[in-house]
Amino acid sequence: MTLESKPMSQSRTIMTELVFPSDTNHHGTMFGGTLMLYIDKIAAIAATRHCHRPVVTASTDSLDFLSPIRIGEAVELEAFVTWTHRSSMEVFCVVRAENLFTGERRVTVTAFSTFVAVDENNRPIPVPGVHPENDDERKLHESAPERYQHRMERRKTRYSSTESGAQ
Repeated sequence: MTLESKPMSQSRTIMTELVFPSDTNHHGTMFGGTLMLYIDKIAAIAATRHCHRPVVTASTDSLDFLSPIRIGEAVELEAFVTWTHRSSMEVFCVVRAENLFTGERRVTVTAFSTFVAVDENNRPIPVPGVHPENDDERKLHESAPERYQHRMERRKTRYSSTESGAQ
């Protein structure tokens, strides 16, 4: 089976939610955990759109909270596949908050997640490549192998020693 490379835009996924009081902490800002749930969901959709197979979350890293999201603001998440390896896909997610009364928009969170495509036995399977279509996508694509290496080094360091409790 030949897996042709696909444009990043083919996996692009956008989700918008309104932030209600039940989504916020005692500071009136959105719970980080709720936002992490949204990021995992939208990234999984983007990864599935790319490979048209079931996917599992392998890693979430570089989750950077840049500014708070407040009650009553709209939160928009945008995710797309930036790079692939044999069976894994790196997904970039950017989160923007919008004051719906003033129209002010700002980036509040960026994140990179890794998903693995699996078969009916939950075994990793190959995924199509991905290619950028503009300069911003090209930057993400070209810097992805370095992020991949950092993830592999982190995994090796964390899980190679029985001193840390890993078996």
